[in-house]
Amino acid sequence: MAIQILSDLHLEAPKAYDLFEIIPKAPILALLGDIGNIKAHKAECIAFLTQQLHNFRTVLFVPGNHEAYHSNWPETLEILRGFEEVHKDASLGEFVLLNRTIFRVPDTNTVILGCSLFSHVPPESRDHVSMGLNDFFQTDNWDIDAHNEAHKRDVAWLNAQVAELENSDVNIVIFSHWAPSRDDRAIDPRHATSPITPGFATNLSGETCFKSGKVKVWAFGHTHFNCDFAVEREEGAAPLRLLTNQRGYYFSQAVGFGADKLLEV
Repeated sequence: MAIQILSDLHLEAPKAYDLFEIIPKAPILALLGDIGNIKAHKAECIAFLTQQLHNFRTVLFVPGNHEAYHSNWPETLEILRGFEEVHKDASLGEFVLLNRTIFRVPDTNTVILGCSLFSHVPPESRDHVSMGLNDFFQTDNWDIDAHNEAHKRDVAWLNAQVAELENSDVNIVIFSHWAPSRDDRAIDPRHATSPITPGFATNLSGETCFKSGKVKVWAFGHTHFNCDFAVEREEGAAPLRLLTNQRGYYFSQAVGFGADKLLEV
């Protein structure tokens, strides 16, 4: 089974929901966030997602920070959940909102754990991140405290799910929007020392969800820097594959993006 992975299409700037075409190369499509502004461009977003359901058996969707722009998180998730509910029994493909959600890949022993995985912003970075990222200006009722609480919630959920599956016969793949590593290979060298990096990535190497040998692959977005490499882990676990396939903004596209990127599971 293969999964086609894309993120950070940013179809909101400029509007291109009806122009960007994803040619199916696998039965499952995973969209790992920053596809567009869900409430502000509701009709266009729904039309884009519906088109993907015509082409794929399953569409997995991880909310990114731009999904909530010009709105707030409760309303954004409500729209996505409503779309998911409408298409549960429809004749089109299945839409799955990965908001602390488990998805079992059909005909495999692979389980996907999906969540946004908001980053952790430490005290010394609060001012830089809150003033340096549009998230805290473009999203209603959102600040560093709310962001950090969301991070704690997502990491706790991932750790609990991985721990529960530790003695099973499944392999685990994690899909998120924010990055789970501060490894140099996962960060654009141009931004390696940026004071706002904590708004994009968190070092989770000490967490169960990162350390467990059951977790084979972690795919993410948000950084507009494409990578695909294996990171060493302690306690005898095999290396963890970290990968991205991010387009970035139309006017500043990330090197290495390909709309046909596949993950074999």
